[in-house]
Amino acid sequence: MRISLRLLASGAALTLLAGAARAQSITSDEYASRRAAVVARLPENSALVALGAPEPVEDFLSFNQASPFMYLTGFREPEAGLVVTKKAGRVASTLFVPARNPAAEVWTGARVGVEGARAATGLAARVNDDFDRVVDSLAAAGTPLFIVGFFGDPESRVLTRDAQRLAALKAKYPSLSIADATGAIEQARGKKSPAELALLRRAVDITVLAQREAARALEPGMNEFELQALIEYTFRRQGADRPGFSTIVGSGPNSTTLHYNRDDRFIQAGELVVMDIGASAKGYTADVTRTYPASGIFTPAQRDIYQIVRDAQKAAETRATPGTPWRTVDSAATATIAAGLARVGLIEAPNATYDCDMGGQRGSCPQYRLYYMHGLGHGIGLDVHDPEQFYYTQRIAEGSAFTIEPGIYVRANTIEIIDDTPRNRAVKERIRAAVAKYANTGVRIEDDYVVGPNGTEWISRAPREIEEVEALMRETFAGPVARDPKLVDWYREGSR
Repeated sequence: MRISLRLLASGAALTLLAGAARAQSITSDEYASRRAAVVARLPENSALVALGAPEPVEDFLSFNQASPFMYLTGFREPEAGLVVTKKAGRVASTLFVPARNPAAEVWTGARVGVEGARAATGLAARVNDDFDRVVDSLAAAGTPLFIVGFFGDPESRVLTRDAQRLAALKAKYPSLSIADATGAIEQARGKKSPAELALLRRAVDITVLAQREAARALEPGMNEFELQALIEYTFRRQGADRPGFSTIVGSGPNSTTLHYNRDDRFIQAGELVVMDIGASAKGYTADVTRTYPASGIFTPAQRDIYQIVRDAQKAAETRATPGTPWRTVDSAATATIAAGLARVGLIEAPNATYDCDMGGQRGSCPQYRLYYMHGLGHGIGLDVHDPEQFYYTQRIAEGSAFTIEPGIYVRANTIEIIDDTPRNRAVKERIRAAVAKYANTGVRIEDDYVVGPNGTEWISRAPREIEEVEALMRETFAGPVARDPKLVDWYREGSR
């Protein structure tokens, strides 16, 4: 099976958007098939109960539907619920939604109501005031319930609203069989349909365009928030719903913080800038990271680290073919990073270790983990860290959608964070000079991939080789790119 590694010419960004596979809206039939697949796994005479996200406490705040509920229904309004009963060979599905309330809609905007929900989803619909009564009647009849919701950390002292509902049911009906079915939904979400992959492609296209815009605009003296603003403006201008996660623009020392998102530092000449960004288009989120030299040219030390990361990504993606175990992909990247770090003196050898704390116990940790401390990649979809097939099967397969994102982060205080032991003192002395040389150098290169009938394809085609990145940054920034009407037309199609 092939892996496509095509790069687009830098002047063709809008051609990329206009010429990409036409994004589809997910049909009511597909949502029905998803529900049927889940219900088929439930025992006879049981019910699936799915909880939508609540209205924000302040109704002027943005609302985003809970991803499991979105996966099952496609319904985007708050305070909704779904009940699917399976009894005597018959399956009945009912969507519960807020009733129309013209006075409230002055504040929240128009809601579709029962009739609109029925027309949009093809589901039987009732007002959400009936939801708790229906669930209670099923529980009172002894019907086993399989609940889908956001239950948070079970160890937390603060329960989510869904966890409170679940706890109340268990308290009222202590002998009733009640199970959390969210995990089953997540496993089903791991395999993306053609319509989902098309939506992901569109989100990725918009994200790549934003990366190009930010790279052209970047110059020393800017604040990180200026680039954040340009990125998020580009998302919305080209038809994305919103950022799929907090935009990361980290310069200098901030480039070594994995999830830095304050985005409020002034960028200095000679620094690196990590931009980890993702547009959400009709609910599906891209995730693309690039690392840029603020002055337009990588220094020799920056080139050292950047090339190790790029080589690690290349080693991983050439192995990321259908049927391949994810551990094979991950091991290839890790081995490349470890060898590269040893070559530049940041670790003693590819397999070198140091004394560390392992969950309260002393142990040995790989030295490369001082600089590469996260996983190689994750699924993408309705959530930026979406369920992926290889989480469950350990192998890449058709319908997979995932990132490959190796990184190296040389924090200025690396020496200080290593525990003080006799063995570690020797390690510190051997790597001290290299840490000083590469201090505040953070590099991450992250790309998005989908697996179709022809194999694995790299879809986030932003420049990433050193020479290509430097060439992109030499291009003139003449202000934000114009709106592409084709994208707006696409966004209008099938919206509800």
